[in-house]
Amino acid sequence: RVHCLRSRNAVFYVNSFAARTNTCGELRAAHIGQEVTLCGWIQYQRQGLFLVLRDFQGLTQIIIPQDEAHSHVRKLLSNAPVESVVRVTGIVSSRPPGQENLKMPTGDIEVKVETAEVLNFCKKLPFEIKDFIKKSEALRMQYRYLDLRSSQLQHNLRLRSQVVMRMREYLCNHHGFVDVETPTLFKRTPGGAKEFLVPSREVGKFYSLPQSPQQFKQLLMIGGLDRYFQVARCYRDEGSRPDRQPEFTQIDIEMSFVDQAGIQRLIEGLLQYSWPEERGPITTPFPSMTYEEALADYGTDKPDTRFGMKIMDISDTLRRLDIGFVQNVLSYPHSTAKAICIPRGVVKGSTDMNIFFLLILPDGSLKSLLTKFLSEEQQSELIQALNMQVDDVVLLAAGDHKRCSALGSLRLESADLLEAAGMVLRDPAALHFLWVVDFPLFLPKEENPSELESAHHPFTAPHPSDTNLLYSDPTKVRSQHYDLVLNGSEIGGGSIRIHNAEQQRFVLEKVLKEDSEVLSHLLEALEFGAPPHGGIALGLDRLISLIVGSPSIRDVIAFPKSFRGRDLMGNAPDYVTPEELEPYHIHVSWPAAETEAKKN
Repeated sequence: RVHCLRSRNAVFYVNSFAARTNTCGELRAAHIGQEVTLCGWIQYQRQGLFLVLRDFQGLTQIIIPQDEAHSHVRKLLSNAPVESVVRVTGIVSSRPPGQENLKMPTGDIEVKVETAEVLNFCKKLPFEIKDFIKKSEALRMQYRYLDLRSSQLQHNLRLRSQVVMRMREYLCNHHGFVDVETPTLFKRTPGGAKEFLVPSREVGKFYSLPQSPQQFKQLLMIGGLDRYFQVARCYRDEGSRPDRQPEFTQIDIEMSFVDQAGIQRLIEGLLQYSWPEERGPITTPFPSMTYEEALADYGTDKPDTRFGMKIMDISDTLRRLDIGFVQNVLSYPHSTAKAICIPRGVVKGSTDMNIFFLLILPDGSLKSLLTKFLSEEQQSELIQALNMQVDDVVLLAAGDHKRCSALGSLRLESADLLEAAGMVLRDPAALHFLWVVDFPLFLPKEENPSELESAHHPFTAPHPSDTNLLYSDPTKVRSQHYDLVLNGSEIGGGSIRIHNAEQQRFVLEKVLKEDSEVLSHLLEALEFGAPPHGGIALGLDRLISLIVGSPSIRDVIAFPKSFRGRDLMGNAPDYVTPEELEPYHIHVSWPAAETEAKKN
């Protein structure tokens, strides 16, 4: 007998090469009377009468024989602890009338055991393998191999595999992309996040783990590969967050002779093709918004457009109201006054004394610290400008760009509070994709605003309309960078690249003040006939977590790192002895406290 599963147009022979005839999730009434062999884990056992056997596909009820002829089978299965691994052979039977389990796909049948073998006994568990049992994340990560048995993680990882496979099909089989693996050991690159260093046996020389395959993908285009992609491992020496960890995975893509619109259409088609059926269809093309529009309306470059509460510029209104201290703030260059209106909002207080609350009372009057500076007529003008209704709360900020962008964070926090109070703002089934475009090419450094850094990376090409500004006023140059946002989370970013060596050298040396020698290999390659090229990288971990509705990417990674970037299961990173470090010419000076901890 051949048993298979179907997914879209694919057929999976899940019992090939295995010591079983069926999985624990596939038996139905049509199998009644057949002899089957099942392998799996004991999920539940009751008084030596029956047990529930589990594998990756589902559950099957196993009836333990009670007759004397099978006493050894009864004793074996009755004494096997939960989560022991067993193999049973028996006859598929219908459940007695009235004992069917409609919640189980296999709920119409049971298997009456003839022979059984315990393949491995399970010792006392650190936690029960049940989805409804609360477990701390630290404990889950320490025993990740047990946590992986949960139905949720099984579903997440299998869905991830299916999405990646569909992406491969779309790129390679439909659009001629070439899957190329790029090196993990490379050299330090200028700018960006901190990189992991790997010691070599050459004195004072280190490899660096790449933050992304950026340089390699460009070199592949120069090498004439034309269309490249990779399920790429990337590394950043930083702690974990719910949507980021030190090692992560990208769907990395690069194309020659392409423009921004071409990359965007490719990604829309890729996501449409690979999107799981259970999440519903994707509508394309995705809407687009400029970086300036995103900041002005939402206070962030990754806006959640599933709900309103947009930021309003009320600078002109406040200037007319002639409030002394507000006028003083607005007199500074680049100062504005902005506000968001929260329908039926709740004032929770603010840590920022420069953000004011305004509340409309049932009698239509305005409650705020500002009211003592305003006449009734001025209050009415402000209420009208803000389009406020009874019980609405307005958050108002005045000052520079950074001060007003804080409203973007408060907008999201307010949405969380309103939904916690029962208001529905964001449909969890909604899919709001958005392209954010026309980013600045450079931004002032936070620690030294007189110097510039790349808004994304130094290989991003300037907007064609702004190329001349690159040499006269680089602060005004827009880039050919584009981000893809889904429900307020950035899931991808890319750009058209600089393919002219002279322009790339100017950006590195004159604008960013970087040592171009570090990138001499790339600069030289650009002089040997580099085609125009561009690409994008999708954050696979973040994308899958949004698909399955998980708040953390750790729920879609098989072996994730903790918030501190540690592997709690294998206790990494770990100490290395001086003898092991000797070939790398490294000596570690231990502080007294560290020395004592190491001894213990």
